[in-house]
Amino acid sequence: MRRFEGQVAIITGAGSGIGLGIAERLGSEGAQVLITDIDGAVADQAVAALGTQGITALAVDGDTAEESTAECAVAQAMSAWGRIDVLVNNTGIIGSTAPLWELPVSELDRVYAVNLRGSYLFCQQAIPHMLENNYGRIVNMASIAGKEGNPNMVPYSATKAAIIGLTKSLGKELAETGIRVNCLTPAVVRTPIWEQTTAAQMEMLLARIPMKRSGEISEVAALVAWLASAECSFSTGAVFDLSGGRATY
Repeated sequence: MRRFEGQVAIITGAGSGIGLGIAERLGSEGAQVLITDIDGAVADQAVAALGTQGITALAVDGDTAEESTAECAVAQAMSAWGRIDVLVNNTGIIGSTAPLWELPVSELDRVYAVNLRGSYLFCQQAIPHMLENNYGRIVNMASIAGKEGNPNMVPYSATKAAIIGLTKSLGKELAETGIRVNCLTPAVVRTPIWEQTTAAQMEMLLARIPMKRSGEISEVAALVAWLASAECSFSTGAVFDLSGGRATY
């Protein structure tokens, strides 16, 4: 099945982990992909790896919290392919894990800039081009922590809750267009980002999953592929759980 034949997808934070898995999945179904990563060398390696799979890809290196990164990524996609059909806001960081009263406010600012501001900026830059074609799919990566809150992870939990709010608001703003906006709330998926947590923190998070295992990158990519496709036509501003049974609402 090649649901994305002739389409263009921008995927942030896709040099490795979940983002790269999403790029591989969408690319395998025909999408031309532009990936971003803060590490230029990692981004270039990912493009090379995608190329060996027959996937046409470009890379933009930069901090997604910076407006210039979003502007550059969108401009490059438009210059190369003339359209943007899919935007996956995947970039995120956990930040320091400690009780709120032990964290400086600068830590909240740092996590907010990547997790929320970056998604806002990429939506802001990509949507006008989607509106020109009256078609688009935006998939935002939230977290089960944004629904339930994880102890000792206030900046992460709070900014992921904000991603849910962004998704719901934006979905309503675009509901009468051909653009759909949805988000995922995964539980733990083992990727490099989780190396930021302690062993005790990881044990606590896994214990809260009824399936007693972490998610797989391929499982996340499969759900994103549906949300990013034309098949996802009557869901917008919605939250899709991928939590091994942890989610209760």
